[in-house]
Amino acid sequence: MYKSEELLKKVNEALDGLAYNRKPSSLYDPIQYVLSLGGKRVRPVLMLLAYNLYKEDPERIMTQAVGLETYHNFTLLHDDLMDNADMRRGHETVHKKWNPNQAILSGDTMLLQAFQRMGQCEADKLQQVIGLFTETTLEIDEGQQLDVEFETRNDVTEDEYIEMIRLKTSVLLACALKIGAILGGASEADQENLYRFGEQIGLAFQLQDDLLDVYGNPKVFGKNIGGDITSNKKTYMLINAVNRANEAQRKELTGWIQATDFDRNEKVKAVTRLYDEIGIRQLCEQKIESCYALAHEYMDKVSVAEDRKTELKAYAAAMMHRQN
Repeated sequence: MYKSEELLKKVNEALDGLAYNRKPSSLYDPIQYVLSLGGKRVRPVLMLLAYNLYKEDPERIMTQAVGLETYHNFTLLHDDLMDNADMRRGHETVHKKWNPNQAILSGDTMLLQAFQRMGQCEADKLQQVIGLFTETTLEIDEGQQLDVEFETRNDVTEDEYIEMIRLKTSVLLACALKIGAILGGASEADQENLYRFGEQIGLAFQLQDDLLDVYGNPKVFGKNIGGDITSNKKTYMLINAVNRANEAQRKELTGWIQATDFDRNEKVKAVTRLYDEIGIRQLCEQKIESCYALAHEYMDKVSVAEDRKTELKAYAAAMMHRQN
């Protein structure tokens, strides 16, 4: 059994060792740049950990793991373009370093590379793997579209938000685990339970991100807190604050939401105080724990020896208790 740190090292080595020998190099330079910026590599590590529940040679599916990470970084590249973001992981985004057209074209190439790498699996597993990967990519686009639409809506419900983050974030973690299980020869029941495990871990992961954006330590979080507050992003926290506020709190909160001219620090401080008064931090923490507990119910059903589950459980726990 491999430790997650060992698998992370192998993933980074595989990414660093990718060949970029196709032409024109101007198409592939941004791809190499994006994949060199680092990151937690959560999705390929999850895939390899799931595979390692059943097989001892996770290096065998490294091409598929790299394909998944290629796809994830493609989504980030396009997200940055849609958001007109200047920086990613402390470096210029592709559309800033090059231009928007280059970001679109190189991003499209990354998507094709992801499918190409994912398809280099055993023939008897190809249809199931590509079917799941295709469905996942469609769901992620659906989640992204919902996220965009939520920006102009003031009636987003908690259930709608949970479904949006399930599609936008959770299904790729679930896909990583299930593909690892498929390639490892797991039973259909184990494949499904690992998928559901990943789905709930993904929900908790995104909710944790929402929480850290308000209550995280900026030095550890890696960016200024309060970005979701200043942009009025429809998060689990804002939706529940609006719904649970008393009349006076709702009036103040609505005032900040509607304000077009405001001091950033003042708004973050005021909305955070309202969250504290309404009990939003505790509510979000309870939801995270609920998702995490449900994830473990699915993990308990996975029919491998408990000692083989130790590393995957520990990795999920570290995801839940992260500070960045």
